[in-house]
Amino acid sequence: MNIGVLAVQGDFAEHCHVLRSVGVAATEVRLPKHLEGLDGLIIPGGESTTLSRLMSLYDLRDPVADMVARGKAVWGTCAGMIMLANEITEEDPVPMRLMDVGVQRNAFGRQVDSFEQDLLIRGLGNREYHAIFIRAPVIIRVGAEVEVLAALADGRPVAVQQGNMMATSFHPELTADARIHRYFVSLAGGPAYDPDAPLIDTPRVR
Repeated sequence: MNIGVLAVQGDFAEHCHVLRSVGVAATEVRLPKHLEGLDGLIIPGGESTTLSRLMSLYDLRDPVADMVARGKAVWGTCAGMIMLANEITEEDPVPMRLMDVGVQRNAFGRQVDSFEQDLLIRGLGNREYHAIFIRAPVIIRVGAEVEVLAALADGRPVAVQQGNMMATSFHPELTADARIHRYFVSLAGGPAYDPDAPLIDTPRVR
C-alpha cells in the first residue's frame, strides 16, 4: 500500500507519521506526477483558503478529481473536508465539488473555541474515539448517497463517507489512536478493517 498525503500546506507530516506507524508507505504529494501509482490520498487540515489556492497553482484539482472517478480512496480532514465538499457557506475558497455535502467553515468559532470530544464512529467498534476539533468545519447538508459515520450530540455530522471518499471535521492525525487511518487504508484496498482487533496506540509525531 502507498497512500499519498497532499503536502502543499497543513498537517501532512503528522498524517505521514501515522500511516508509516501502521505499516503503510506514505508519499508527500506536491505535484500531479506525485499522484501516480498511489492507492489513496489524504487531504489534510490546514488553512482552507491557502490550500485551495495552492491546489489551483500546482494544477492538482483535476488530477485529484480523476483519482476519485477512477475509484481511488480520498479522505479530507478539516480543511480537506471543505475542499471535497459540493458547496460551502462562503464564496471562498472554491471547493472541488466531489462529495455531496454542504459545509460551514469555522462552525464553532475561532482558534480559542477549539475543543475535544469523544465520539462513537460507525465501523470502528464500540470504543469511543477522542476527536480534536480546531477551527473546525461542520456538515450542514448530507446528500442521499452519503453515510454519516459520526455526529455531535446535537446531530450535526462530523464524519461522513460517500463511496470511496471520506471526510472528517476533526484531526485524527493529532491523536495516538490510529483506527481511522487503518479504516481508510482498508477503504483504499488494504487489509480489511477489524473493529474487534486489539487497539494499538500510535506514538505522536515528534
